[in-house]
Amino acid sequence: METVKLSIKLGMIGGGVMGEALLSRLVDRGIYAPQDVLVSDPQAVRREFLEQAYGVQVTTDNRATAEADVLLLAIKPQIFNAVATSLSGLFDARSSSLLVLSILAGTPLNKLEAAFPQQPVIRAMPNTPATVGEGITAIAPGTHTLPHHLARARQIFEAVGEVVEVPESAMDAVTGLSGSGPGYVALLVEALADGGVAAGLPRAIALKLALQTVKGTAQLLQESGTHPGELKDQVTSPGGTTIAGIAALERAGFRSALIDAVLAAHQRSQDLGR
Repeated sequence: METVKLSIKLGMIGGGVMGEALLSRLVDRGIYAPQDVLVSDPQAVRREFLEQAYGVQVTTDNRATAEADVLLLAIKPQIFNAVATSLSGLFDARSSSLLVLSILAGTPLNKLEAAFPQQPVIRAMPNTPATVGEGITAIAPGTHTLPHHLARARQIFEAVGEVVEVPESAMDAVTGLSGSGPGYVALLVEALADGGVAAGLPRAIALKLALQTVKGTAQLLQESGTHPGELKDQVTSPGGTTIAGIAALERAGFRSALIDAVLAAHQRSQDLGR
């Protein structure tokens, strides 16, 4: 059943994976009460699921979601023009500002601000670990964004992890590093596990060892503040096993390959934004 409440605080257009990740934690942490959230999604099955799972209101009317204090755009970039058209003219006579948060990859602020004239707009790039509350989101403020708008955006995105503020010119680099980075890390874990299997370990044990090694090392670096190079030196004893493995990685161009991956994704993000 679709409902539309006139006094909503958070409107969402798009109830996909990332939208649900944000929604679930915003409701769970009490940042928004379920009855104060309205989600618009074209798929009836998805609307029914979100309504039952989180107690939020659902609709197919994008314009209704814009009657909120905050509007979160969690749609595919390819349908942005259609969504913007559905909201056309809505802000001409609006007396209060609507904070627009966009997590659309490759969609620049100037295009967003053209669709939401005179409204504060913040472009955001969360990453996939946000779905388990361990993400990091980069935010870039638009022309009409004030400090209290940024504070609200931080509160919302901190529900799924950490937040950093960057100029919009850095968003393509963010996409290449943290946006695409989970793919690189997944590939690393898979390769480590394959190496374990090649050395004689059962697949399940090799994968568990690889996963915990990556997770534990990241946590150690984060909590200790140790530079990655310093930690590498700490576990690399003279003539030992680790230096033998590192030498093999250096011969294969491991570090330069990762640098190239970030740069390639950065370039692709720039291309998509044009």
